[in-house]
Amino acid sequence: MTTAMVKHELAVASFSKVYDLDQVETALNELGESANEALRTTYEKMLKVGNMRFCVKPNRMPSIDALLDTLPNFAEPLEDVRRQIALCIETEDRLELMPILLLGDPGIGKTHFAKALARLFGTAYQYVAMSSLTAGWILSGASSQWKNAKPGKVFETLVNGSYANPVIVVDELDKANGDSQYDPLGALYALLEHETAQSFIDEFAEIPINAAQVIWVATANDDRSIPEPILSRMSVYEITPPDSAGARRIAQAIYDEIRCTHAWGQRFPAELGDDALDALERTSPRDMRRAILQGFGAARVDGRDAIRADDIRLDRSARRRPIGF
Repeated sequence: MTTAMVKHELAVASFSKVYDLDQVETALNELGESANEALRTTYEKMLKVGNMRFCVKPNRMPSIDALLDTLPNFAEPLEDVRRQIALCIETEDRLELMPILLLGDPGIGKTHFAKALARLFGTAYQYVAMSSLTAGWILSGASSQWKNAKPGKVFETLVNGSYANPVIVVDELDKANGDSQYDPLGALYALLEHETAQSFIDEFAEIPINAAQVIWVATANDDRSIPEPILSRMSVYEITPPDSAGARRIAQAIYDEIRCTHAWGQRFPAELGDDALDALERTSPRDMRRAILQGFGAARVDGRDAIRADDIRLDRSARRRPIGF
């Protein structure tokens, strides 16, 4: 990918308080001798590391055009991001982004977009796979009264990390599993609302934390199983497959990223040949990455320093998949 995509943009940072130290100290002092030791350790760590975290934003308009070139089918959300950056870039105001929901087919690049967004802002990235969640406490923590209880992902990201405004990706929101007692989406009702997110309470620590600066990116294949109150809290974007020219740019960007991050990549030319691009343009970015990496190896086994079309091996599902991915 272009240099602008693989390194952090220059960012300016202010500090944001993510919890109240007096509340933590009071909670620690009120613990009895039989209290959960993990909870005691959590409070002690919160006091030790302090409650201030970086809240970053780009100090100039970042390379959104470069992102548009390599993620051509994400133009709508990227243009909205550009508008929000433009509002705050010359002031001390913090960047405010509505939670984002990306709808589209598997492998179309939704998760990759979220990682690129974190690089764009110069902040941290956290990934939560909703398809593997069976209870809401994965996001919001489980009560310390339970055996093996621990804080949720949001608490851990803010308390253990360096940033008050990380990008947290909730992948496959439509695949969340659970029952009426443990709703995997339950925590999101508070977390996606700015006012309530300012004093979000993790069920393990029971200390309010300020999660209002978190940049939320959710992905889904279909929004029909997502509750309307969740959808109403998000900016929803339908991500369509790129056209042929866009798919070729994505393939070239993936090739460039792999080539530039490995010493052996310098053996290979900067550009993929047209025949290799022809072989890749009808598959998804997820399959492109696998095929290109294998193509590098196939070329070297054959003693060549360039990938040819016959080095591109796509599995059956990828070959059957139309340009619509």
